[in-house]
Amino acid sequence: MRKSYVLAGLIALATISACAANGYDDPLAGKRLSAPPIDYNAVLTHPDRPTADFADDQARRPAEVLAFTELAYGMTVVEMEAGGGYYTELFAHAIGPEGKVYMQNPLEFDGFFGDAITARLNNRLSNVQAMRTPFDQLTVSDGEADLVTWFLGPHELWFRPPGAPENAFGEPTQAFAEIARVLKPGGIFVAIDHAAAEGAPPESGSETHRIDPMIIKSYALAAGLDLVEESDLFANPDDDPLISVFDPSVRRKTNRFMFKFRKPTT
Repeated sequence: MRKSYVLAGLIALATISACAANGYDDPLAGKRLSAPPIDYNAVLTHPDRPTADFADDQARRPAEVLAFTELAYGMTVVEMEAGGGYYTELFAHAIGPEGKVYMQNPLEFDGFFGDAITARLNNRLSNVQAMRTPFDQLTVSDGEADLVTWFLGPHELWFRPPGAPENAFGEPTQAFAEIARVLKPGGIFVAIDHAAAEGAPPESGSETHRIDPMIIKSYALAAGLDLVEESDLFANPDDDPLISVFDPSVRRKTNRFMFKFRKPTT
């Protein structure tokens, strides 16, 4: 079955992790209660989820990724470079009608995704708002977001299409400043990307669509975010960091880093 690889133990772990450090107001009880745990089995097998999305689950490992983000019911999520919306769909179902997802993509990326975004949002996912802006100009209020994610995309800050100016999609320092700005105190930023070789220049983002993990770490730290966890969930020591991520020999099997940062509360 297409869902057979969603292991029960991983889902249980994800459910426990996701309800940490968040809460909701119960007007009847008149007090703050723990957030209801997210049932990842229900999210991943939601009847409204497009059939085509299931084919990506094995490579993307969504239960573990969402648990790493500490996603919880009612959150406001800013999903940077959301692409066609694979994770947008999962966020929308997981956070429920009280939550909100900002689905961000640069306007210039429209040609990459065709009608995928329109099809994803057409008369569905009412808690999702599309945002077509550069990475350094998020149309989100200060301190509005509980969670910002950027999956397989930070290297795009250094991607330069032929004829395009430098920083065509956003200036790196300002982009990370925007992430820090929109996060609530205590809010989380999770970055996943294809790893370039240690010491590789940022321009790798334009050449191989990879980035040295230390570059992303340094920009996030400089923006005032604290690194709180790293994961080797997508580690692949056999990956050649010098070849393009689109090379058939490594496509969907690249060595990827996953970092979790938190905005300080003081």
